[in-house]
Amino acid sequence: MSSSAQVGSSEPHVLDHDHFDAKTIQEMLPLRMMSTVVRGFGRGSTDLGIPTANLDRTAIKLLNNSSNKALLTFDDLPCGIYWGFCRIGEKSAQGGDGTTVYKTAVSIGYNPTYNNKEKTIEPHLIAPPKDARRHASSCGETLMGVFYDQPIRLSVVGYLRPELPFEGLEKLVEAIKNDIVNAEQLGESSDKKVTDEKEWVASEST
Repeated sequence: MSSSAQVGSSEPHVLDHDHFDAKTIQEMLPLRMMSTVVRGFGRGSTDLGIPTANLDRTAIKLLNNSSNKALLTFDDLPCGIYWGFCRIGEKSAQGGDGTTVYKTAVSIGYNPTYNNKEKTIEPHLIAPPKDARRHASSCGETLMGVFYDQPIRLSVVGYLRPELPFEGLEKLVEAIKNDIVNAEQLGESSDKKVTDEKEWVASEST
């Protein structure tokens, strides 16, 4: 999960959300994306206990919802923390998990904690409450298997907050855990936009 706790970093990257307010960002949503999972730095797992499935930025296909008139590019995506739905893998894969749609807390940004130079999209998949994986990580969040090179479908449905500086990893983890709680709750909505996006993630449509 991208973060903004300034731990051992130099000057942070100028964040895209400085140019957008929350209302403007929400009007851009939902955003649908398809890509492939690539190996990240592993910091979400090792430093935070909150692993993510990083999207390959070179292979991302952005799909507009019906209300968006202009097609956004990867560089247009405002940095911040979002919630939505995600599915990884092929539906036809034997013994795979390609049919399961997960709620997700999503980070879009530069991760100034580590002074990254490139924007990344990093969803943290949230297992259902009774799933054995739901509290299996070092900080009590979802811990799944390895998804490298598998196809990923992601719908970014709503905006939670901007990237913010934190004083240390402990406060950062606390903030992300709160994002996960909010993503779980918002993903339960019966609002048509929410159900439509969940259905799209479950589908094979483009």
